[in-house]
Amino acid sequence: MAEAHSAVAFTFSVTHEGVNVDVNHEALKAVFKSGLRSIKKSMGRIKNQMKNGVYPASPMSWLFVLTFVLAFILAGVDPSFGMIGWIKTHFPWLSSASPLVSYYGSCIVFATLVWLAKAFIWKYTLRLLLNYHSWMYESRGPMSLKTKLWLVTVKLMGGRKPMLMSYQFSLPKLSVPSIHDTMNRYLTSVQPLLDEEKYSRMEKLAREFEDGIGKKLQRYLVLKSYWATNYVSDWWEDYVYLSGRSPLMINSNFYAVDAVFINPTSRQASRAANIIYAMLLYRRELEREELNPILLNKTVPLCSAQYERQFQTTRVPGLEKDKLVHYKDSNHIAVYHKGRYFKVYIYFRGQLLKPVEIEKTIQQILDDDSEPAPGEEHLAALTAGDRVPWYHAREEYFRKGKNKASLDAVEKAAFFVALDDEPQNYDKNDPSKLSKFGNAMLHGKGYDRWFDKSFTLVVTSNGRVGFNAEHSWADAPIMAHLWEYSMFEDFFVQGADAPIMGHLWEVATADDRTIGYTKEGFCKGEITTPPPNPIRLEWDLPKPCLQVIENSLEAAKQLIADVDLQLLVHNQYGKGFMKVCRVSPDAYIQLALQLAYYRMHKKFCLTYESSMTRLFREGRTETVRSCTPDSCDFVKAMDDPQKKREECIALMKKAAEVHQVNCRNAMTGKGIDRHLFCLYVVSKYLEVDSPFLSEVLSEPWRLSTSQTPHQQTNKLDLAKHPEHISAGGGFGPVADDGYGVSYIIAGEDCVFFHVSCKNSCPTTSSSKMVDSIVKALADIRTMFEQH
Repeated sequence: MAEAHSAVAFTFSVTHEGVNVDVNHEALKAVFKSGLRSIKKSMGRIKNQMKNGVYPASPMSWLFVLTFVLAFILAGVDPSFGMIGWIKTHFPWLSSASPLVSYYGSCIVFATLVWLAKAFIWKYTLRLLLNYHSWMYESRGPMSLKTKLWLVTVKLMGGRKPMLMSYQFSLPKLSVPSIHDTMNRYLTSVQPLLDEEKYSRMEKLAREFEDGIGKKLQRYLVLKSYWATNYVSDWWEDYVYLSGRSPLMINSNFYAVDAVFINPTSRQASRAANIIYAMLLYRRELEREELNPILLNKTVPLCSAQYERQFQTTRVPGLEKDKLVHYKDSNHIAVYHKGRYFKVYIYFRGQLLKPVEIEKTIQQILDDDSEPAPGEEHLAALTAGDRVPWYHAREEYFRKGKNKASLDAVEKAAFFVALDDEPQNYDKNDPSKLSKFGNAMLHGKGYDRWFDKSFTLVVTSNGRVGFNAEHSWADAPIMAHLWEYSMFEDFFVQGADAPIMGHLWEVATADDRTIGYTKEGFCKGEITTPPPNPIRLEWDLPKPCLQVIENSLEAAKQLIADVDLQLLVHNQYGKGFMKVCRVSPDAYIQLALQLAYYRMHKKFCLTYESSMTRLFREGRTETVRSCTPDSCDFVKAMDDPQKKREECIALMKKAAEVHQVNCRNAMTGKGIDRHLFCLYVVSKYLEVDSPFLSEVLSEPWRLSTSQTPHQQTNKLDLAKHPEHISAGGGFGPVADDGYGVSYIIAGEDCVFFHVSCKNSCPTTSSSKMVDSIVKALADIRTMFEQH
């Protein structure tokens, strides 16, 4: 436990009178409870794995099968056609038992085998059903008879009360698309970006690849798809994320900000305590698999594999490639404040600390006026700079002694918390404040976030919150799920009188229901037993290490100076109007972004929109190429005075439909870029050069976009409480001369945009891009309203 509660369970001394033993009963009790908690968690994992292994069958169905078999036996009918007798004579432990035990034991074994066979047939039938994706391509309106029958069958076979990981073994594998189809889709996507001569050259390269080396690479890739769980995900994680040697900050990590329209308290310790507590409740549900799996249309499950590394995970630097290290459990969090690091225990005497107890601990840190050790304040700059210097510093200075112990405390923490000493806010009369908030979450000061941790929770001095997340372990929807859950618990669960939502409190004690704030803004509840004191981490950083830290900080400062991030609250209209226009909101915004970019730069560009492939086991993302010939036709028509509004609307709806088809293709394994990426990896393994793949993989994404998902839980009704949605988050620009654009469709009447680019590029400007987006959205609205 913490230093205030003794570090050892017993001490002894040897004197001339003999050996004196002093037993610390409180410490022994704490050790016993900690061990008991670990055993319970291990048993819980084993139980969940057994349930998931046979799902959608249930343990109760085994009892039904056994009862069915015994009923036939008692009626004098052998339902096994002699198999029970065979089991009785061929299983030594049954043949040597008494006749009664032997007979009924054989019945139990037979019933169990029948039940397992039924469970696996059921599971693999569900997997076959989930390979059907035609339902996604059906236009709005009446379903086809085939889809109706499929939907009813999936619902019947989908099981009852699934846990988070229940569907994992029923999800289909991601299949490899044909090279011919990928080549055709690729050529269609680049057609509006190339002139006739360049397109003819690219078409020739593509066809030569398709008829030549592509066939050999495809065979290897198909072979991998049979062997591996997912033919893309491991290579994507290794080569796109972990092999990168450039800084994580801005280049890879992403961020999110608070629900900016409200703030339940301005007290930093109180807000930090409730959000930390809400995240720990989420972690408990995650560990017990009590989070509901995400179901499309309340029927089709998405892969939940990415949730496994959300907590107790850190990215460890390597010379050529980093590695992700995940710990099964942690009983503490790491906290940074004004250059000092603290270890904060979240359990005491086997119980999770209540918000009011966490608040007290956080306040102790805020009130601590001790000075940082030399180099301690800027230590986290090592995680913000280049990976190789951080690797060498770690090997040289953090392998033993107090530095290793303190680094372990940070890396083995459930998550990292940064208590900022500056306020952040949103002011509708001063948009720059929200942009400043976003910048603080994206990069901070370059040394006050531990960028290697799975995520850093940031709490500002006036009680605003946000996070910065490392990207290799999972994609944004996983963090968005945690964020949405935490926002709800923080805003709505107000103590023991709060309404019970979902099944959270079915496993919680009365003491758990103490989240919320008093009228003065403090955490609700009372402290009955003083919580463990925070432990100040100690560092001994020699001068050479200090120089590495300063070099990393200088690199971080250069990155920060170069990023240009602007946030936009577009509240003129939102999803409500877009749906009235009978256009998909995502397609609507993507077309507006195409229009905005074209007006600024007088040309089109390769555009990336992130789409998920979690319909498949261990699926992550695929690229939707949003710039299409149809979107270009619409954009040109918008600024063509010869085009009538009716023509522009028709072109937009056609472009939106094409975009929707491309999104569905990406989601169902018929995308372009992950297939080409994996073919490129195979070519490198085989040491084969492909001019086509080399050129395709080097094309810059000058417009990289992503929609932040929300309402992944059933807790928050945005129709009633639209002000409670987070303002979303964003990321840095992908190309030196491009933009990173993230957006969240916040209810019916608001859309948040996060636009980034580089100051060093003379042709890009986030503020001008924001203005262009606003004008594009306004012009599209006018087009529909005057129709």
